[in-house]
Amino acid sequence: MVNCNMKRIFLMLCVFLSFSVKAELLVEITEGVDEPTHIAVVPFGWDGDNALQEDISAIVANDLRRSGMFKLMAEENMLSSPESESQIFFRDWRISGNDYMLIGTMAPTSNGVTATVELFDILTEKKIWSQTIDSEGSDLRDIAHYIADEVFQKITGIRGAFATKVVYVTVQGRGPNRKFRLQMADSDGARPKTILASNEPILSPTWSRDGQKLAYVSFETNRPAIYIQHLATGKRQKIQTFKGINGAPAWDPTGNKLALVLSKDGNPEIYVLDLLSGTLDRLTRHYGIDTEPTWAPDGRSILFTSDRAGRPQIYRIDLASRALKRLTYKGSYNSRGRLTQDGRFLTMVHQDSSGYHIAVQDLESGRLDILTNSKDDESPTIAPNGVVVMYATKSGGKGVLAGVSLDGKIKFTMPSSLGEVREPAWSPFLN
Repeated sequence: MVNCNMKRIFLMLCVFLSFSVKAELLVEITEGVDEPTHIAVVPFGWDGDNALQEDISAIVANDLRRSGMFKLMAEENMLSSPESESQIFFRDWRISGNDYMLIGTMAPTSNGVTATVELFDILTEKKIWSQTIDSEGSDLRDIAHYIADEVFQKITGIRGAFATKVVYVTVQGRGPNRKFRLQMADSDGARPKTILASNEPILSPTWSRDGQKLAYVSFETNRPAIYIQHLATGKRQKIQTFKGINGAPAWDPTGNKLALVLSKDGNPEIYVLDLLSGTLDRLTRHYGIDTEPTWAPDGRSILFTSDRAGRPQIYRIDLASRALKRLTYKGSYNSRGRLTQDGRFLTMVHQDSSGYHIAVQDLESGRLDILTNSKDDESPTIAPNGVVVMYATKSGGKGVLAGVSLDGKIKFTMPSSLGEVREPAWSPFLN
């Protein structure tokens, strides 16, 4: 049996700095780029008898707005509502200050709806993208996020990540009445879904690279154990459990291995468990605390946090040679390292004299930039397109989720009204 002290120690090992934040997610942009792209998303036409349950054009507009890169034209300022190119008077939209415009029509089908959308460059008066999308029973929000992703990529050249998901752990109640839930929602906080509910703590959710599985830690048997959740089938499996700490799971790129933190030999160390063969490979051997593993995108090395130099810093271990390299030197505290998919940028929790912040280090140049000015930031997770880091922080004495772009220009908060939330994890691309 694991007592309350063990649970507290385990939490400290999972993250060197830990606090909880409110959940139910609603994105509010607090800072965007200095010169956003102006776009008009015209309300889509609907050729059906009954009103749709979701306003697809409004969801598209909100997605683009919360990216911080776009300035959306207010619907009440639109002089017309064109549904086809022949109805567009480009001069009017150009005078209104727009760079681009998106129009569309929707019609019912036997399996759902069909959406036809067209994106125009106002200055050149040219169509730059058009597509007809058949939902085939898909949720209307899925169509909207797909359209927003396409518009985002056509204009910025960066793949959109609006159709991704976020998982996080919520806590409601206090004392013996606490209820823990592993939640999954759209990247904008909509459609929250409970994956697991428990009376005991749930920690460290992490996505497999294909987006089909989650791994997490649960105390439901009164001791930490790692579980795998198959999202398509709902199947849940408990992996091999060892004495002491079983924590901080991290998937390798193939989805066949997990990096883990285990204390079965007396000290928290980094191991790799082969899920197919069951073999266990110990990577680190040091009296310090080694924790928070994360795989490099190429699967050849693992990054982790260790206080072996006296204070938490981030290290990389090569899996073939076992060569160890310290990556962070600026500041006395750097933890919870996460890499962008190209492997170049390392995000982390960085401490300076004013508190704990989200920072990013260019691994090619060594340059470290502090992205946030709040003082209680933790648990960074990177969007799969590498544009934004989501993290947990506090604002006005209340816990919130927040986000910042890797260049620090775009910032948003995700205030909530229900429960407590910790450790968000952003999904990979799901389509």
